[in-house]
Amino acid sequence: MGATLRALRALVLLTGFYLLGLVMLGVLAGIDWAATLWTPGSVYVKLYVVSVVLAIPIVRGMFLLRGPKDDGPPGLPVTDAREPRLWQTVRALAEQVGTRAPDEIVLIGDTNAAVSEDARLMGLLGGRRRLYLGLPLMAGLTESQLRAVLAHELGHYSNADTRLSAITVRGRIQVLRTIAHFEEKAGRTAAKEQARQEKKAAKALAKGKSAKEIDTTGAGITYRVMAAIYTAYAKLYIRATESGSRRQELAADRAAARIAGRDATASALREIPVLDAAHGFYMNSYATLGVGAGLLPPPGEVFGGIRHLLTARHQELDEMRRDLPTENTSPYDSHPPIAERVARIEALPDDGRAFEPTGPSLALLDSPEQTLAALEPAVLTADALGMRRLDWPELVHESMATYTERSAEPLRRATAEITGDPSLSALLNAIDAGALWQLADLLPKSGEATSATGRAAREFARPALRRGLSQLVSTELVRQGRARWELSWSDPASLRLPQGYDKALPAALDAAVADRPDTEPLRKLLPLGAASGAQH
Repeated sequence: MGATLRALRALVLLTGFYLLGLVMLGVLAGIDWAATLWTPGSVYVKLYVVSVVLAIPIVRGMFLLRGPKDDGPPGLPVTDAREPRLWQTVRALAEQVGTRAPDEIVLIGDTNAAVSEDARLMGLLGGRRRLYLGLPLMAGLTESQLRAVLAHELGHYSNADTRLSAITVRGRIQVLRTIAHFEEKAGRTAAKEQARQEKKAAKALAKGKSAKEIDTTGAGITYRVMAAIYTAYAKLYIRATESGSRRQELAADRAAARIAGRDATASALREIPVLDAAHGFYMNSYATLGVGAGLLPPPGEVFGGIRHLLTARHQELDEMRRDLPTENTSPYDSHPPIAERVARIEALPDDGRAFEPTGPSLALLDSPEQTLAALEPAVLTADALGMRRLDWPELVHESMATYTERSAEPLRRATAEITGDPSLSALLNAIDAGALWQLADLLPKSGEATSATGRAAREFARPALRRGLSQLVSTELVRQGRARWELSWSDPASLRLPQGYDKALPAALDAAVADRPDTEPLRKLLPLGAASGAQH
């Protein structure tokens, strides 16, 4: 579908929203006119008030003159003087695609690349163009793969996708905002009705009468009906526009294959979901690991540290590249499934440009490390920027030690409640004194564990006791300097114990929480003098 037809379709869909509004206003006016002829004055006034209240969201949606300004994701704008090689690459690709180069390049902290355009007159006139480029994406793509990604994004410019999206976005905002107005009104009405019924029920109970069950089924029904009508149109609108979006993505893929080569484009498409999954895992398990302890990795490593993960887990990631994710297609998806996109590109005739792995695309930056560090103040919150920075081994050790100690707090508090002393030494003494199950009663329990009695209650409590005791022992070993949490980029962080403890410690913990507790094995592993000094 050409740009003219796509623009016409977008205008028709937008016009449909206004026509729907006029029809609904006409229906309300017709009901009011009929009410003047066939209903008593009091009923007519009520209907008139309801019509006015229903008409307000319709009129507000129709006369929304400006949508919310989209400033794009936060990032680091880079000039031609700062990153000449990157700008040179983008401009050369834009010329090959046959479009005007972006006016700005903004580096962001996601595994994503995107383009935008500040189009005017609802897309009839072009405007300032921006290219958003994720540094974590560059960290995982080769230069040839990045060229394919950039050619794809620039293809959206040449296909007028960014300009025509202004009309589509305008209509989507208006219809969704109208739905939100009606749903908000329905929610308020239901809340008022519930409060009224609860007040009435309270009065009835105060008089010794039985109260009716609260029922707000009919409250706000007119608003919900109006919301349902607009929701139906929104589904039609989104299905129609997203089908166009999917065709635009396929067209941009073809532009990328034409410019960067079939194999490089297919390789980049295979890489993107892998990098997206790896980045999400990295951010959750590594970059933000120490946030709860007030810690962050060194400057530049918040977004640049993913390189360590990609290197350490290359075999695991290779399997993901071969097995593309299976996705359930939906008419509301803006992108076709990645497997379909790859299949379409790989089905193209061989263009003689075999994909040859080249260096990381971060090499297009003059100083990757400085740029990765400069991105952080532009993206991270002020609270995050104020956190203490540690290198990776120390970050993992301090973070895990802090979390382990915090996790042991329930057992520590229970020990203090019974003995007046929260130390590990006091806990072992309490166990020797027969207070193990008394301690268990003070720990948090599930509903099932709370209702259990006898042997069943002990079996519910034993894992929590052992886990808490293990955490206290680990904390004490770390405090003594005899154990240390170790960083691994291929596996979860692990606690390196003294030689021989890998087998002896689990057995000692089992003995301490057995039906006939024996703390002697633990005491041998933890010199009592050191343990007794563990006050918190």
